Amino acid sequence: MQKRQTDVVVIGAGTAGMTAYRAITRAGKKAILVEGDQYGTTCARVGCMPSKLLIAAAEAAHAAAHTAPFGVHIEGDIRIDGKAVMQRVKSERDRFVSFVLKDIESFSAEDKVFGYARFVDDHTVQVGDHTQITASSFVVATGSTPFSPKTLQGAGDRLIVNDDVFYWDDLPKSIVIIGAGVIGLELGQALSRLGVKVTILNRSDKLGGISDPMVREAAREAIGTEVDLIANAAVTGAELVDEQVLVSFDKEGSTHQIKADYVLSAAGRIPNIRHLGLENTSATLNDKGMPDFDKETLLIHNTSIFFAGDVNDQWPILHEAADDGFQAGKNAAQWPEIAPVKRRAPMGVVFTDPQIMKVGASYQDLDQDNTVIGEVNFANQGRARVMLKNKGCLRVYADKASGRFLGAEMAGPAAEHFAHLLAWCLQMNLTIEQMLAMPFYHPVLEEGLRTALRGARA
Repeated sequence: MQKRQTDVVVIGAGTAGMTAYRAITRAGKKAILVEGDQYGTTCARVGCMPSKLLIAAAEAAHAAAHTAPFGVHIEGDIRIDGKAVMQRVKSERDRFVSFVLKDIESFSAEDKVFGYARFVDDHTVQVGDHTQITASSFVVATGSTPFSPKTLQGAGDRLIVNDDVFYWDDLPKSIVIIGAGVIGLELGQALSRLGVKVTILNRSDKLGGISDPMVREAAREAIGTEVDLIANAAVTGAELVDEQVLVSFDKEGSTHQIKADYVLSAAGRIPNIRHLGLENTSATLNDKGMPDFDKETLLIHNTSIFFAGDVNDQWPILHEAADDGFQAGKNAAQWPEIAPVKRRAPMGVVFTDPQIMKVGASYQDLDQDNTVIGEVNFANQGRARVMLKNKGCLRVYADKASGRFLGAEMAGPAAEHFAHLLAWCLQMNLTIEQMLAMPFYHPVLEEGLRTALRGARA
């Protein structure tokens, strides 16, 4: 058994863990980075990047099939080569992963220990059966894992999660997706556009994390023309039947069944904390094993352990994980002197078509008596109609007394760009008047934002 000592141990070499390691070493302290699974980050290997590669293929197929309204006619059927689609997804995914691996390789070899870490006490972790490390402080950045409900376990090897999709060699003929959140919607629409028969079952009427009812229904109307979206469906079981999976669900008091090649659980993610041995530390754990921690500094109470990235279940977004890792690393390096994470304006994007975004305060969080709302419907917005992307709507929220911009929710064209523009405005504490004083070119989609802002001002 090798015994080692260092200033800080970082557990998990994903986005948050790698950023924490860099912050610690730049602060002049010694750090050991422990990883028990493959290197490469969730985003690069099974998240952001491979999903966007699949979506890009789907957008190409959709565009090719919808040229006629422009007077452009493609003769013959459009053929989608599932094997070629997945080959590009995997090869480009591997390219993105290689960049991360190159970063990992640049870290000192003696600073990397491979194996699963488990706390022995407040200042000691055991890595596999080969190394024991003591340190003054720790950063736990072990990420999260897709969750699969017990009701789906009967599907056997036909039950998959989003990670599995990006290892396919070919596309299936049909799939049932459980959950209409970001992952369910993005993969569902993309696979549908690539010729897969898709059904999405969701236990409520929520969609893509949208709380504004007008925006939600605009998204449902647009996406529902391509994918069979079934809301308020309670999945009751799954079983293998003739090499397919039969999914049973209840809706409005009656039982229904759907048969498909696979069932994909997109019902959320759970933090990777099960085997960390946090019960051997001074941390206070809830009934799910989650530690009580300060959401500002990320410090687990009664310990010198910091909780960073997706594992803390706060902001499961790459740039937030990086911010977590940076501050957790700094705090661990300068322990016991610590500072809060400097948060950016909250922003989220769903890469469907139309895209979905939300910035700042959500509709459900608004003080309705003291808030004004401006909106635009993209059905008749000039540039949107030119591109035949005239679906969806944008709603902006502002404080009634001060006119300060509070947030927005949108389902519409180029929402990813609107999200950045509005997040910058929010972070600068701009008012509606100040935003309207900015230049708006013609003809652009952003003129729709101006319409919404004028509505809020009025």
